[in-house]
Amino acid sequence: MKKIIFLFLAFAAVAFAAETNTLVEQEAMNVWIKAFSVLAAGLGLGVAALGGAIGMGNTAAATIAGTARNPGLGPKLMTTMFIALAMIEAQVIYALVIALIALYANPFIKFISPAS
Repeated sequence: MKKIIFLFLAFAAVAFAAETNTLVEQEAMNVWIKAFSVLAAGLGLGVAALGGAIGMGNTAAATIAGTARNPGLGPKLMTTMFIALAMIEAQVIYALVIALIALYANPFIKFISPAS
């Protein structure tokens, strides 16, 4: 119970932390956010590609096994397999789009005018 209370207090400290006002501190935070965005984009895309590769491998293996058991269903199974592969690949492309947004149109970076 003490650990949960401590965790909530830690989150509260982060939530109520004072905003940085100086330009140097904001630029330093932006550098950290950019660095962590690159890390998150790389890890996210890597996990998505790994999951997609595993799914595609399972799909191809199941199609080959089904064709080996019943060669007459080969063309139907291949058509279904290609549709499934397109669906799997679409998920990886969505992860790529999110990674590119995190890299180039990062919503967490605060843009500061030099006059302030």
